[in-house]
Amino acid sequence: MDTLNIHKSQDHSSRRMLKDKIVLGVVILLSIITISPIILIISKLVAKGYKQISLEFLIQNTPDTYEAMTAVANGETIPGGIANGIIGTLLMVVVAAVIAIPVGVLTGIFLYENQGKFIANFTRNITDILMGVPSIVLGLISYLWIVKHITMGYSALAGSVSLSIMMLPMIVRSTEETLKMIPQTLKEAALALGVPYHKVILKVLVPTGFSGLLTGILLGISRILGETAPLMLTALGSSIINLDITKPTSAVPLLIWEFYNDPNMIDLIWSSSLLLMAIVLILNIVSKQIVAKRK
Repeated sequence: MDTLNIHKSQDHSSRRMLKDKIVLGVVILLSIITISPIILIISKLVAKGYKQISLEFLIQNTPDTYEAMTAVANGETIPGGIANGIIGTLLMVVVAAVIAIPVGVLTGIFLYENQGKFIANFTRNITDILMGVPSIVLGLISYLWIVKHITMGYSALAGSVSLSIMMLPMIVRSTEETLKMIPQTLKEAALALGVPYHKVILKVLVPTGFSGLLTGILLGISRILGETAPLMLTALGSSIINLDITKPTSAVPLLIWEFYNDPNMIDLIWSSSLLLMAIVLILNIVSKQIVAKRK
């Protein structure tokens, strides 16, 4: 009887090990399938985009069609670069951040301090809905608000407004969730010492959760860096570097779209996409490092 029980136990153990190996194999296979698209995308961009990457590519404006056509016909590297798109992207992202960060952080603090109240719940629901609104709709709203009635034309300001609206939900939610992770006793201790309420917020809660707030901001910025649709309706684009937020301004995603519509600029599509992807990747890595340090 003991021998029979031992054999049964061994058979059961063998079946469990076999099942474990099968499940492990399936998990590994699915993981490879999951990461293969991004690996293929990165390899494709690097293989086709590295040829145009140079100092000139970063500091010169985009070439015209004739210059590109001549270079392609002669088998040469397309002259010029995307400096106007890089500067325009930085300009609009900075202005969008200036608009969205204070509003998003303060709204997140409001939601944290007023949990369960009607206004806070309503605001939270609107924020969640806003997170799922298509970017083209936000561009249309900015067109009606800014382009039509404030700048009276396409402008970097209008593009920044549309991008800031896209950033807001992520900043609001990350701020609220970060503050929820801070021990309530920390706030109570500050209040017990007679610290004014506004200083408890600014001097205790915000500095304590700074890494979490910064993570949400970086993720919001990485999200808007590659947006094209709202900028087509607001910033329009420019062939030169423009620092006036009331005038049309280019951006890297807009240039990629323009290059796509010109068969002579195909090589610039890959290089611009590679640069944009690298920036987004760096921002995401930085945010991950901040989260890891915070934990």
